Amino acid sequence: MGAGPVVVVGAGVGGLVAAIKLAASGLQVTLLERAAAAGGKIREVALCGRRLDAGPTVFTLPWVFEEIFAEAGADFREAVTLRRLEILARHAWGPEARLDLFADRERSADAIGRFAGTAEAGRYNAFCERARGVYNTLEQPFLRARRPTPFSLVAGAGLRGAGDLWQIKPFETLWRALGGLFQDRRLRQLFGRYATYCGSSPFQAPATLMLVAHVEQEGVWSIEGGMQRLADALARLAEDCGVTLRLGAEAAEVVVAGGRVAGVTLKNGERIPAQAAVVNADAAAVAGGLFGREAAQALRPLPRSMRSLSAVTWNAVAEARGFALARHNVFFCQDYAAEFDDIFRQGRLPRAPTVYVCAQDRDDASAPDIRGAERLLCLVNAPPSGDSHPFDRAEIERCKDRSFELMARCGLEVTLRPEATLATSPRDFAERFPATGGALYGQASHGWRASFRRPGSRTRVPGLYLAGGSTHPGPGVPMAALSGRLAAESLLADLASRRPSRQVAMPGGMSMR
Repeated sequence: MGAGPVVVVGAGVGGLVAAIKLAASGLQVTLLERAAAAGGKIREVALCGRRLDAGPTVFTLPWVFEEIFAEAGADFREAVTLRRLEILARHAWGPEARLDLFADRERSADAIGRFAGTAEAGRYNAFCERARGVYNTLEQPFLRARRPTPFSLVAGAGLRGAGDLWQIKPFETLWRALGGLFQDRRLRQLFGRYATYCGSSPFQAPATLMLVAHVEQEGVWSIEGGMQRLADALARLAEDCGVTLRLGAEAAEVVVAGGRVAGVTLKNGERIPAQAAVVNADAAAVAGGLFGREAAQALRPLPRSMRSLSAVTWNAVAEARGFALARHNVFFCQDYAAEFDDIFRQGRLPRAPTVYVCAQDRDDASAPDIRGAERLLCLVNAPPSGDSHPFDRAEIERCKDRSFELMARCGLEVTLRPEATLATSPRDFAERFPATGGALYGQASHGWRASFRRPGSRTRVPGLYLAGGSTHPGPGVPMAALSGRLAAESLLADLASRRPSRQVAMPGGMSMR
């Protein structure tokens, strides 16, 4: 490769980070985004003159962004304002059954002791130690690695580390592992929910996903002004580094000539020459031919059966009464297994869904009572079939009725007004993210092999690299950022060596929101 220009397609978090690192390394970078604003799955909607987060709402692992900004000569903490939450999440199973998890582990253990007994509080502490061990075992050889494989994990760990790898029980499902740790079914539900952070079922996802509990224990933050401020800060940094950011510019094809990337063609027919391209889109869109036939040969297509969760969401400016909302709240259904059976086996909206509510005007439950309407995002998990079963209005309405009835049984009464409510279905997500069916996390992390099946940064087409939540190391805001860094590092390494790109990386996949 020569020192020619590079095109990054998609200004989601992964694309922004890739563009920043490449430009900071001295390359000429053009970043294309078909939407009117950067952010990708991070997005805002406007209701009643107020801005609401309509995508990710949980922010963890700030060190990822601190490192990225520092590498570009900037200070992340000056670019965004973070507030660390005292309450990680509030959970409810009925009018009396409520449990808060706290940033302070001892407070969480005390709360669990009052909720489920002292023995379960002790088991919680054991669970936290195990989750920390899983995270520490996997951070360097997996989360930060360019192309992790089962063999590279064992080789990198050495004899002592191989024992640690075996201790994390990668072949056991998360639900089964939790059954060996907790006797209270509700606690298994609570911690099993971490599988949904990467769009998966706790009954099929590996036990290694309990590391998400450690990530949250290390801290959950809110971003002043909403998650869009993170995307805005990354976009500003990219432009400060010299990136040409073009909004409203949709890529139609990655041009391949002479066996390698030669440029990118836009929908309007404009062609941008490039020595390499980083595509920050769902890998299914690349494999499905949305960026041209040659680019589609870069990786294997994802079977529909391996898609991750989609969702039905309701953004609303509404009055909420009767339940003291924290920033993050979860209202659990009674039959967790039936919920995931409905979604992944029956392909239907859950008859009894679990509901997540982000109360965006609250940082903690200690915040003063909200007078009048407040900003809410309500979410239930759904099948990734928006391209084959779009779910009609009646189905979405039934799902809404069941979701808000569950919240009412737990004590939360929400008064929705049609003009102040916006529903988003799997079909809507499928239109926003083509070739996915509305799957929001790429490939589901079902089975231990799934963590090694996600595409890596490099592809079979020299000069074509991938970034985003559907690639290694997985979905979630910090993981998408790491994918962008890995894509840029792979490109820079190939440029320095002046060798053709190597074969597609063995995959991976974790999510830290």
